[in-house]
Amino acid sequence: MRLSGPVTQKRNITQSYLQKTLEAKLEWARQSTEIKAGRKESMLSMLEKRGYVNQVVGSRDDLERLMTEKRVGIYCGVDPTASSMHVGHLLPLMVLYWSYIKGFHACSLLGGATAQIGDPIGRTTTRDIQHSSVRKVNMMKIHLQLKGMWQHIEDRAREYGYQWEWAWRRELTNNNAWLHKLPALELLKLAGRGTRLGTMLGRDTVKNRMTSKEGMSFAEFTYPLLQAWDWWHMYSTKDIQVQVGGSDQFGNILTGIDTINWIRHNHYDPVFLQDEKTMKEKEVFLKKPMGFTVPLLTTSSGEKFGKSAGNAIWLDGEMTSPFDLYQFFLRMADADVHRYLKLFTFEPLNELDKLMEEHNKDASKRVAQHKLAKEVLRIVHGQKIAEDTEQEHRSLFKKSSTSLPQMPAKANRERPPDVNRVLNETAPIVNADSPPFHSLTLPKSLVYNQPISRVLYHAGMVASRSEGHRMIVNKGAYLGARPGGTGTMSDQVDWTPATNFEGKETENYIIGGDTLFMRVGKWKVKIIKIICDEEFEEQGLMAPGWEEMRERKEVKPLTDQKGPTPGEEPVRAEPALLGQLL
Repeated sequence: MRLSGPVTQKRNITQSYLQKTLEAKLEWARQSTEIKAGRKESMLSMLEKRGYVNQVVGSRDDLERLMTEKRVGIYCGVDPTASSMHVGHLLPLMVLYWSYIKGFHACSLLGGATAQIGDPIGRTTTRDIQHSSVRKVNMMKIHLQLKGMWQHIEDRAREYGYQWEWAWRRELTNNNAWLHKLPALELLKLAGRGTRLGTMLGRDTVKNRMTSKEGMSFAEFTYPLLQAWDWWHMYSTKDIQVQVGGSDQFGNILTGIDTINWIRHNHYDPVFLQDEKTMKEKEVFLKKPMGFTVPLLTTSSGEKFGKSAGNAIWLDGEMTSPFDLYQFFLRMADADVHRYLKLFTFEPLNELDKLMEEHNKDASKRVAQHKLAKEVLRIVHGQKIAEDTEQEHRSLFKKSSTSLPQMPAKANRERPPDVNRVLNETAPIVNADSPPFHSLTLPKSLVYNQPISRVLYHAGMVASRSEGHRMIVNKGAYLGARPGGTGTMSDQVDWTPATNFEGKETENYIIGGDTLFMRVGKWKVKIIKIICDEEFEEQGLMAPGWEEMRERKEVKPLTDQKGPTPGEEPVRAEPALLGQLL
């Protein structure tokens, strides 16, 4: 069984499809002629002017020629090793977004499989092994982030005059779809044989870890090979020829290029063998895999930030609120703001120059910073949240003072206290620009042995139990993945239509004993964390139906159950020990 190539399917190709395909090719050829004649700017030159290109893996001229002559596929990957992306992830994604609105095939890859190993680059120790339920929650959350941001990009592109064309292609895929089916022998036979051990051992990451006390595991050592296989799979099935990565991904991109070229000339299946002796020079060139890295995200003082630096600015609104994300960019130094505007907005460069002229007339008004912050929030959280957050900040800004607005008390910036309560008919419409918080905590008694119609009610996704029942009958409610959580996740997340089965069967959809995915409509998704009743009560959380259940079961907080035995002196911690614990 061949796992490394496309599956041939028969389908009817209409004359309309053939006509559109021909028109798209002719249009790209006309654009290529304009670029070569100097009458239009090339894609690579535009990216360089805005500051997206750090290092080209190979020849810069070859990359420019490829992106000019062919509507190539471009991808970048994100491993869900945390429950959210951070601002650093936004930089290579912006390259994808620009590629898409310029007519290329843009693919964002979610590394659901490779996250189980983790890229060792930049790490001095092996990553901790995450429970499967944690991995799935991370994967689901980042999938929703990427999907929502793609929708926001469509909206932003239209505002800047980029109208969708038939040949535009974008996708969100997950390497779970192929790596979970990949036999180890297939990987070693094709990619492994073409990988030189000396090259791998010469990488700085490997040398540093080999000389450390912990060393490097074989799994981490082979991570570049798995990333290379991802690229090969998309190269051979989707014509993805260009990879974009962070500044630390140069070596992994190079390994991918070498691996693809090896497989192209050494594949055991004649379908994939390419005899370049019989091909024209241009045909050979247009098959070449290429790539480049984006610069490291730093301030003018050289300070970098991200997850490993311990100062990540998360894109998840529950981890870094929209207020705080806006505040982060509003506090951007004047020396950095112009560069960040070029990186994180779609504003033409000449308009940014005018904006900076206005900003420099009175830097205390922070005109450029407000523009930057709002544009970033439009991409990450959507138009409505961006406008609301801007209004909140401007209402706090004192015209008579040159100081920045102070953040409100933390309690006011946290998510609403009724996040576990029911969503009623007066609640705002849920869509890509105003999605609800995804995370939710429920006690075990409100999930286990409960029919799905009741769980929908307890999760606040419907206004009543009867509405939950009608929602299920009308096929409007879904459960994440397949029973037991074995489903894979691609651009369309694996969702199973909920049915009115007995409460006992609900357990089949609970991942790791404590996580449940539910969806109503297109954007109302809940990632439900299940805890024991006593812990739920101790935290003072609320959910529809909980008071009734609590009274019936007489649930008490954990702290009320762990007092000292009558007549026994309670144990007290010594001050020194207490300081260590804190």
